[in-house]
Amino acid sequence: MIIDTPEVQDIDSFSRLEFLKEVYGIIWVLIPILTLVLGITIGVLVIVWLEREISAGIQQRIGPEYAGPLGILQALADGAKLVFKENLLPSRGDTRLFSIGPSIAVISILVSYSVAPFGYHLVLADLNIGVFLWIAISSIAPIGLLMSGYGSNNKYSFLGGLRAAAQSISYEIPLTLCVLSISLLSNSSSTIDIVEAQSKYGFWGWNLWRQPIGFIIFIISSLAECERLPFDLPEAEEELVAGYQTEYSGIKFGLFYVASYLNLLVSSLFVTVLYLGGWNISIPDIYVSELFEINKTCGVFGATIGIFITLAKTYLFLFIPITTRWTLPRLRMDQLLNLGWKFLLPISLGNLLLTTSSQLFSL
Repeated sequence: MIIDTPEVQDIDSFSRLEFLKEVYGIIWVLIPILTLVLGITIGVLVIVWLEREISAGIQQRIGPEYAGPLGILQALADGAKLVFKENLLPSRGDTRLFSIGPSIAVISILVSYSVAPFGYHLVLADLNIGVFLWIAISSIAPIGLLMSGYGSNNKYSFLGGLRAAAQSISYEIPLTLCVLSISLLSNSSSTIDIVEAQSKYGFWGWNLWRQPIGFIIFIISSLAECERLPFDLPEAEEELVAGYQTEYSGIKFGLFYVASYLNLLVSSLFVTVLYLGGWNISIPDIYVSELFEINKTCGVFGATIGIFITLAKTYLFLFIPITTRWTLPRLRMDQLLNLGWKFLLPISLGNLLLTTSSQLFSL
């Protein structure tokens, strides 16, 4: 069978067109992901700089000032230093677990950003189980820490990994119960729906006022999940040298450093989404409907305003964990576990029962 030359050219052009469509589709999928990763990276650098400046202010010292204007580039300088440092491996440790551990810690937290909304429908994946997906994925991070501690073949590292796992289990349950209360109030587990439910009543419709007990428990549990003072038992310097990080150097040590700040940022984002009204402009005692609807109707301008409001609330909330670090002393391990199991768990259960009862009676 002989095929004419024009037909062959048509088939080639069609196959090229299909190939270009596939490439275009892949690029269109990758652009939002890469944009989010770039934004998260800049956000982490800003947190590091903020923490150093606020800590310097609390302790009445100067803080970073030489690397760039106001020391803005100090975090980049530290990152470059860690990248070029030698990457050491323990001679008798499990090198596979030792190498995989930091990657699991970072990737699990990065994936949880996919359900964090920055504006009206400005989210990578708007899922019906958004908030619970965040809890499920972020609970993988302690497995990476445990692997790192075990693979280091060091008693201090292993103790740090065990502490991280115990602490995560203890505080995830109250955290989940608080999120469940919010889902009951909003009749949805989608992050977009939760913010929309709060926007109906403006400032006084925030879940901060409807769930004050849950808000306090959520903050305490988030601090424990992020392993921030006074809950930094897994890497307690006075007891465990540096916990699960003891044997690490170079880029792998830097990954742990990045993971802690990524976790802090995503926790603050979810506090903003669940309790502080997300991207909505809310001014107490003043109701201007145009302000509340601006980020739904104004396209790029509205999306930019929504992102700005979300990030402003997130970074304002970050003052709490940063100032807590230099205010409260570290707990003992038994005190930490008692707080989680004997106080926060019963209180969060009671809060969930109250929320369920109020929802049932309001039907």
